[in-house]
Amino acid sequence: MTGLLDHLRTHKTPARLLLTLRALVRTDSLWLVALAVFIGLLAGGAVSLMTKATFLVHQILAPGHSRLSGLQHITPLHALLVPTCGGLLLGLWNLALTRQRHRPVDPIEANALHGGRMNLKDSLIVAGQTVLSNGCGASIGLEAGFSQIGAAFGSRIGRNLSMHRADIRLLVGCGAAGAIGAAFDAPLAGAFYAFELVIGSYAFPLLAPVACASLCALAVVHLAGANLPELSLTLPQTIPSLAYPFLILLGTATAFIGVGLMKSVTLTESLFRRILPALWLRPAVGGLLVGLLALVSPSVLSSGHMAMREGLMMPPALWLAIGLLLLKALASTISIGSGFRGGLFFASLYLGVLTGAAFTGLTAPLLPLPITLCTVAGMCALATTIIGGPFTMILLALETTHSANMTAAVALAAITSSLTTRRIFGYSFTTWRFHLRGENIRSGVDVGWMRTLTVGQMMRTQVDTLPAETSVAQARTAFTGRAPRYIVVLDKQHHCMGLVEYTQIQSMITPSDHPVQNLLPPNSMVLAPEDNLSRALAAFERTGLPALAVTDTDHNMLGILSERYVLRRYAEELERTRRELAGEKHRR
Repeated sequence: MTGLLDHLRTHKTPARLLLTLRALVRTDSLWLVALAVFIGLLAGGAVSLMTKATFLVHQILAPGHSRLSGLQHITPLHALLVPTCGGLLLGLWNLALTRQRHRPVDPIEANALHGGRMNLKDSLIVAGQTVLSNGCGASIGLEAGFSQIGAAFGSRIGRNLSMHRADIRLLVGCGAAGAIGAAFDAPLAGAFYAFELVIGSYAFPLLAPVACASLCALAVVHLAGANLPELSLTLPQTIPSLAYPFLILLGTATAFIGVGLMKSVTLTESLFRRILPALWLRPAVGGLLVGLLALVSPSVLSSGHMAMREGLMMPPALWLAIGLLLLKALASTISIGSGFRGGLFFASLYLGVLTGAAFTGLTAPLLPLPITLCTVAGMCALATTIIGGPFTMILLALETTHSANMTAAVALAAITSSLTTRRIFGYSFTTWRFHLRGENIRSGVDVGWMRTLTVGQMMRTQVDTLPAETSVAQARTAFTGRAPRYIVVLDKQHHCMGLVEYTQIQSMITPSDHPVQNLLPPNSMVLAPEDNLSRALAAFERTGLPALAVTDTDHNMLGILSERYVLRRYAEELERTRRELAGEKHRR
């Protein structure tokens, strides 16, 4: 600390202060932890502010109540008018932002593609729109806004300090961990949310900064009084041995429900685009529809956090649970499909509780299962499908129930759900949205460098060519003394038609009088020199060919790129990235 004070006295300009702080963070891991603590405090403050702001907006919809989903009844005027007006206000806000040429980047995309670079102004807009959406009763959670603004704080600080790519990505994870840990009163779950989803991997040196950020954010929320009272659950003393096969069945069922929910959101968005071309009007119509559903049950409003807590403490009966499950799922798909801003994390917890309660009723004739076990297992299993973080949800179960015995049983359902989802679908809700936009992102693992490594940099320019009409017999003697691996077949204009493997030409079963163009594969395609590594890998996977030709826009031959070489370069880049990260940690 004395050294820092000396630096501050010597270097009084802001630029010098930033350079000094950057040097301290790079040379001593304790200063990185201190920076993570500061980001955690900012994230906790943002969560507290957004939560209280949402409560104030809720007062308009239900005077005297701060948690909409816990209401027993709601007046029709408030149920219909407030979500509709809130949706109209959000639509007009979106209309005012139509001149914005870029869209906000969320933490997972930022870490995967942009080295942790996020725009703080865009993130503030996302946070504001999330508060508006949740506050007016849209059936979505605040977690998207929480993690967005927390991660943006980390990104902005890391960029201002001109830190390395790996360090900025870590600070983005710290911000997200603080936001999620504070939101769910679960610091361990928040930390592993960052590891599983935002950072994309776990490493021991990263534990201290991420965990400290999560703990400090939670402390701020507690000090601000924005947290909820601790749950008081009736936990089973023992878990019946026959319950475990049923938990596997529950995990499988929640995976199908979660996948159906994600696909329903996409279908709903398509319907809104088709029926309402005016983008700004869709949230208002969606708000009206959610208000109509709220007349049946107010539990569909907002994130469902209070309804989830009540469902854990007093689980509903079979048919009531099924009815509420359908209502909440419909309200959530309408809310997101119509353009409200928010996420499905909070909603998936409530949906999972309802699924577990319904499962208990359905299986009661076969085996009376502890209902708390099923509701907690259903909550964590369905959320695992939606967010794609099984260990995050296992830790959330532990921090919710404080029971290791219960958590071990819940882990079975969560792991089953994760495996089933990967098998039948392969995406979480976030990565599914990326897929619909054409992005091949599965987590926050850094793959941005793959877009900077181009085919033109990797291709082999020395190639062997033959005219298309050349016979196989002539081709066998055209390269005396050597055996090229691939032959480029050219048409009469000397344009590339594709590649032929030389072993195929030398094969005894290949008729010698056939022209070499007959040997071209039916699914042949070419690459462009500006294509990046990820596109090249996708092309090899799509065609199943071991090598592809590289041509310009006029189909003139430029070179050859083999899948073996691309995979080798891919492995080399991964190893280089790993060494850089290890070197940074060692220098600290």
